[in-house]
Amino acid sequence: MYENVRNDLQKTLDEIKDAGLFKPERVISTPQSASVSVPSGDVLNFCANNYLGLADHPEVIAAAKDALDRWGYGMASVRFICGTQDVHKELEGRLSAFLGQEDTILYSSCFDANGGVFETLLDAEDAVISDALNHASIIDGIRLSKAARFRYANRDMADLEAKLKEASGARRRLIVTDGVFSMDGYIAPLQEICDLADRYDAMVMVDDSHAVGFTGPGGAGTPALHGVSDRVDIITGTLGKALGGASGGYVAARAEIVALLRQRSRPYLFSNSLAPVIAAASLKVLDLLESAGDLREKLAANTTLFRTRMTDEGFEILPGEHPIAPVMIGDAAEAARMAELLLERGVYVIGFSYPVVPMGAARIRVQLSAAHSTEDIEKTVAAFVEARAAMKA
Repeated sequence: MYENVRNDLQKTLDEIKDAGLFKPERVISTPQSASVSVPSGDVLNFCANNYLGLADHPEVIAAAKDALDRWGYGMASVRFICGTQDVHKELEGRLSAFLGQEDTILYSSCFDANGGVFETLLDAEDAVISDALNHASIIDGIRLSKAARFRYANRDMADLEAKLKEASGARRRLIVTDGVFSMDGYIAPLQEICDLADRYDAMVMVDDSHAVGFTGPGGAGTPALHGVSDRVDIITGTLGKALGGASGGYVAARAEIVALLRQRSRPYLFSNSLAPVIAAASLKVLDLLESAGDLREKLAANTTLFRTRMTDEGFEILPGEHPIAPVMIGDAAEAARMAELLLERGVYVIGFSYPVVPMGAARIRVQLSAAHSTEDIEKTVAAFVEARAAMKA
């Protein structure tokens, strides 16, 4: 039987390669940092979500080592059996205070966090209204729910209002949006979303994975940036980007929502507890964020410099102020070729194409970090110019 399946799968893989959509995995032989080693040599890393450069921060590493001695390697259990240590409760409390929410529940990833919310809170009597460009984990989480599904055009408040009117007969209405859209770097208009939610008696959920740590006052994310932290009912996020870059996710929300998730959320109930070493290191990250204003300022300066220099050189970058800076290429094969030429010139970036982004909208998503120097950025811009010339030759 499998021989027939093998041939079908190989045909699909060949089609992916022929379309220029194949995604190879490059092996890094050093810690995650602004500069990493790959088989071809040392390269500047401009594609990690290491926004504040904390992935290899010595104090975070030291906290992780201490945690191994104190808490052990893993829990070998889910939370409600024997998988809860006080380090987990401490981290949940710290995240709640940091994000301005009543309670927080930890997950093994933000994908799991988003996968555990909708089925728990919504049923066939309810409705979820989702931004068209929301992360795949939100889309998959919604699919697990029996709620009626509505999708509004990206950041289009007129379309959102129209969908809220369509959903007016639902028992509960939940608007869900990314705080920052990861492929574009666009920031959701949360003030307007919350206003519509108030008008149409809806709850608001924000996945803030690409914002927490460096966006808004103190790095508390897009709800804090827009001054609506008290009006957002659910915030999901990750510990795997600006907050140290390891793994793990969370839901920070109203107390009753978190309490029900602890009782009914399947990814929480049936997954091992977050490793204690990650919980303890994340507490150190939160300590560092209290005095990380200089890192946030450096990240903002690096972002402005790169966006300005690339625009001056004639590259098309989607507008915005976020450290996600998508360099638009269009054709998937050309984006992949550009990424290879950049790697040859000492810059590690990735070409993104369908199905990660819409067909015909391939891009190289450059991600700035506070760990990058001005020299790093200038070298990267020069590499883009050289790679573009090589593609035209």
